[in-house]
Amino acid sequence: MRVTKSVREYETVRGANAAIGAGVDCVLYRGDCFDLLSGLPDASVDLVITSPPYCLGMEYERATTVQDFILAHEKILPEVIRVTKPGGSICWQVGNHISKQAVYPLDYAVFALLEGRKEVSLRNRIIWSFAHGLHGTSRFSGRYETLLWYTKGDQYFFDLDAVRVPQKYPGKRHYKGPTKGEFSGNPLGKNPGDVWDIPNVKGNHVEKVGHPCQFPVALVQRAVRAFCPQGGVVLDPFMGSGSAGVAALVEQRRFLGAEYHKKYFGLAADRLKKTAVGKAIFRPLERPILTPNPRSQVAIVPPHFRVAAE
Repeated sequence: MRVTKSVREYETVRGANAAIGAGVDCVLYRGDCFDLLSGLPDASVDLVITSPPYCLGMEYERATTVQDFILAHEKILPEVIRVTKPGGSICWQVGNHISKQAVYPLDYAVFALLEGRKEVSLRNRIIWSFAHGLHGTSRFSGRYETLLWYTKGDQYFFDLDAVRVPQKYPGKRHYKGPTKGEFSGNPLGKNPGDVWDIPNVKGNHVEKVGHPCQFPVALVQRAVRAFCPQGGVVLDPFMGSGSAGVAALVEQRRFLGAEYHKKYFGLAADRLKKTAVGKAIFRPLERPILTPNPRSQVAIVPPHFRVAAE
C-alpha cells in the first residue's frame, strides 16, 4: 500500500518552524539556512547531514575564498550543534577548495573549528570514493571527498546492523580454539568500514536533475540508516537538489531542508513531492557497482596495456 507523505514549502521561518513542530513529514524552507536554524528549538533534530558550498564561484554561491568558508562556518556550526539532540549526529560532507591549481582540504577547516567544542566528538572521517569526475592534467584526478561524522555526546544512536554489507568470505570459519568450525563472520554481514565506494552523480546518472554538485541519495541513505532512528528528523541546511530529503523520506524519516537559490529549491521541491507519493528516482545503496561487459568495445583493453601486463 502506498503511503503519501506530507510535503510543505515555506518562505517564512515561523511557518517552517511551526510545521516541523506539528509533525509534517517534509518541510522545505526557501531562504538563508541561518535564519531557519536560529528559529529552531534546542535539541530538535536527530541528524544533520549536508554538503555546504565549497566557495568555488558556482552560481549558487556568494563567497569565493577559504576564509569565506571559515567565516560562514564559524557562524553556522554553533547553531547546528545547538539544534542537534543529545545523542544525535552531525555529518559534514566536503571536498577540496581549488585555487590556482592548489588544493585546500576543507575538512581540515571544519575539524579545526570543531576541535575545541566539548559538546561534539569526531567518530569517523569517512572517505567517499567514486570513479568519475574531472580529469586532472597537472596533478592526479580527485576521486574522493570526505564525510565527517560527529556525535553530540558520548551516548549516541548508531545502528550498525542496519548498514552491514555482505561478507567478502561468507563461508569462512574459525580454524582453532573453542569456536573451531563455526562461522567467523557476523551472520548479518560485515561493518562497511570508513571507505564508501558509491558512484557520484555525473553524466547519465539516473538521479541527475541539473545541479552542478549533486550528491547521491545512496550516500545519505547509509548515514540515515546508521545515525537516525525510525521517525527521526533529518536536517539539511544546504539542501541543493534535495538528495538528503529523498533519502530521509525513503527511509521513513522526517526531513527539514533549507535552500537559498530559487532554481535549486524548485528542483528539490519537485523531487521530494514525487518521493512523497512513492515515485522517487534514485540509485539504491544496495545496487552493486556496474561491472563492464568484457565483450563491449569500451571494455576492451588497448594493446599497449595488454603488452605491459604480460
